[in-house]
Amino acid sequence: MGTVSAIGTAVRGQRGRVAALFDDLARCGRTDPGFTRASYSPEESAAHGVVTRCAAALGLAIGRDAAANTTLTLPGRDRSLPPILIGSHLDTVAHGGNFDGAAGVVAGLAAVAALRELGLTPARDITVMGIRAEESVWFQVSYIGSRAALGTLPDGALDAARIDSGLSIAAHIAREGGDPEVLRSGPPALDAAAIHAFLEVHIEQAPSLEEAGIPVGLCTGIPGNVRYPDVRIVGRYDHVGTPRRFRRDAALAGAEIALALDRVWAEREAAGCPMAVTFGRFHTDAAAHGLTTVPGEFRFSLDMRAYAAEVLSALEAAFLAAVTDVSERRGVTVALGPRAEAGVGAVSPRIRDGLAAAADALGIATRPLGSPASHDAAAFAKAGVPMAMLFVRNANGSHNPDEAMAIDDLLDAVAILTTWLAAETCAG
Repeated sequence: MGTVSAIGTAVRGQRGRVAALFDDLARCGRTDPGFTRASYSPEESAAHGVVTRCAAALGLAIGRDAAANTTLTLPGRDRSLPPILIGSHLDTVAHGGNFDGAAGVVAGLAAVAALRELGLTPARDITVMGIRAEESVWFQVSYIGSRAALGTLPDGALDAARIDSGLSIAAHIAREGGDPEVLRSGPPALDAAAIHAFLEVHIEQAPSLEEAGIPVGLCTGIPGNVRYPDVRIVGRYDHVGTPRRFRRDAALAGAEIALALDRVWAEREAAGCPMAVTFGRFHTDAAAHGLTTVPGEFRFSLDMRAYAAEVLSALEAAFLAAVTDVSERRGVTVALGPRAEAGVGAVSPRIRDGLAAAADALGIATRPLGSPASHDAAAFAKAGVPMAMLFVRNANGSHNPDEAMAIDDLLDAVAILTTWLAAETCAG
C-alpha cells in the first residue's frame, strides 16, 4: 500500500476516537440551547482536560504555559528543530456549537494518532495546541491565548474585564491555573522565529463549501479587524412633538453613521473588494427611551474587517469621517471609546500549495476559500510564523447550536493535514 493510501486508511481508523472526543467535549458547558464554554472558565478548562486525557493515552508530552494554553507534543527525531504547531481554541460564544474551534484541536490529535499508527516519526516536534480565549466576545480582546503565548498582547489587555463576571483577564487566567505575572514580565512561551509552521483546521463559517458540494476549503487569507466595542452618542432628550430643526436625535445619528458605512461597503464590494461591517450592538438606553421621547443617548459596537491593511485603514477613515460629519450636522457628541485591532493573516503560499498537492494525491475535492472570520492562525501569521488553514464544510454557519459538520468531512481535512505532515517532516 502506498504512503498516501496508508495515511488515508489510518485517518479513517481514527473515526471512533474523533467521535468520542466530540462526545466528551459536548459534556463541557452544555446549555439550552448549545454550549457555553466562556473564555477562562471552568467549562473551557474542562474541555482542555478532555484533550489532555486523549493526548496522555497517545503518549504525547503534555505542557501548559502561563496563559493556560495546553500543548500536546509528539517528539521529533531532532528536538532542536523548530516545531510544527497545529491548533485552535476550545472556548465558545454563549450558546454556540461544539465544533467551532474544537474541531481544529481534535483534527490535530487525529493527525498525530495516524502518524503514530503508521510508525512515522517526524524529524521535528509536532505540537497540538489547545488555545485559550479566542472568542473575543467575552473580553472584547482578540486572540488572547495565542497572543499571550507569542508575547504580542497589547498593553493593558490583561486588565480587560469579562462581560459577565466583571473580573479581569488576569484574574480569570489565575483562576484557571495560569500565571498572569509571568505574562506581564517574563519571556513569551513561544518564539515566533523558532516555529516552523502553524496550521489550523476550522469549520467554515458561511456555507460556501456546502453550496459548492465540496468537503474542504484551502484558506486564502484571514481578515484583519478594527473594533470599537462601545461607541456612545449623546444628543438631547426631547418631547416627541419637538420640530426636526430643534432636535439632537442620538438614535438617528447612529443610524446615519451606520448607513454611511454600509454605502462604503456596498461600493467596495461591487468593485470586487471583500470586507465586512457589523454593528453588533445598536440601541437606545432602555432605562430612558420611550414611545414619546426623542432619544438623547445611543450606543453601538462596530467591527470592521478586510483582507488588506490598506483597505482596513480606508474603511476606518470612512467611519471616522462619517462620525465627524454626522456629529456636526446633528449637534451630537460621539465618544468612540476603546479601540482594538488585529492584523491581517497572510497564508503561506508554500504550505497552501503543499496542502493542495496532498488533497490531489488523496483524491479529495477542495476549493480556495477566504475566511470571513478571525482565527488564532492570524495571530501567528502577524508574528511572522508561516501559516495555513483548512476549512471543513458546515451547512449552518458557526457561533450557533446548529453547527453541522460531518465527521467524514473532518477526516478528509485530517487526511490532507496528515499527508502534508508526512511529506514535510516524516520522510527519510
